[in-house]
Amino acid sequence: MGCSHDKVLPGLISERDLCRIREAVCIQVEKIYDSCKEKDCIEDARVFFKNPQQANWLICHAINVKARRAEVVKVFSDVEEVPFKRGFYTVDVKFFIKVTLDFFVPGLGGGIKIITVPGIVLFDKKVILFGSEGNVKIFKSHFVEKGLDNQGGSALQQDNLPISKIEVAEPITLGAKLVDVLESSCDDGCARNLPKVVSDLIEDFDFDETDLAVDNTRELNIRRQAVATVGLFSIIKLARFVQLLIPAFDFCIPNKQCVAATEENPCDLFDTIDFPIDEFFPPQKADFPGALEDDRALTKDDL
Repeated sequence: MGCSHDKVLPGLISERDLCRIREAVCIQVEKIYDSCKEKDCIEDARVFFKNPQQANWLICHAINVKARRAEVVKVFSDVEEVPFKRGFYTVDVKFFIKVTLDFFVPGLGGGIKIITVPGIVLFDKKVILFGSEGNVKIFKSHFVEKGLDNQGGSALQQDNLPISKIEVAEPITLGAKLVDVLESSCDDGCARNLPKVVSDLIEDFDFDETDLAVDNTRELNIRRQAVATVGLFSIIKLARFVQLLIPAFDFCIPNKQCVAATEENPCDLFDTIDFPIDEFFPPQKADFPGALEDDRALTKDDL
């Protein structure tokens, strides 16, 4: 925080600002009791598809596959007490990672046709975190003028049991390949393993087989799967709703006017935006933040 005359403004705080604390305020917040960070390399994980029949046909006829990008689209988590270890809980996390694959299939005229297909990679993780003890039920009502306050149907509004919170960065696609399998108990692509809320997040795909130089009359004696390797960074937390007493300076009132464009002056806002030099002339290694340090670290690892 910073000081401007008799007010403390958002920003860095100085020692002279401490004497301007006006009151102690009791607030209800989610307090993080424990957390951990994870760096997982999900190696050769099977990719499941929304249309398994078409995907299996494509997998069997493709000569190569490449992973284009990955994205975490859904996370399921479950918190359970650890027996004989008071205050600790297991957090079971299931990640649903959308992986976009490029399949390379022989095309007519001797060329190669690229068919892009989205799929899902599943990844499970279990961690143990401290979540403390305590279990109270919280009921709320909402003010209604000149009437009975809304009680929410007398239903439970909230409790202070441990809450799992999972933060993930965008995954890194490290590779993809087609692998032969001798036996498979799920030749239809195992689409039934994907919950509907997840499969609905995958786009439908279609392609014209007449554009491909493949022999549909030949019976394929091999069974293949598409697998992908993904790097995932995540932070898993356990939180509870608690009341905390914190020092407060004052209400946080905005101290600047909003900048907006109107129909009369739409270019005025555009004039405040700097010209994007880096978009036209990408910075070199010496000018790119952290690039030289990363290069030295990679060189050291190679040695």
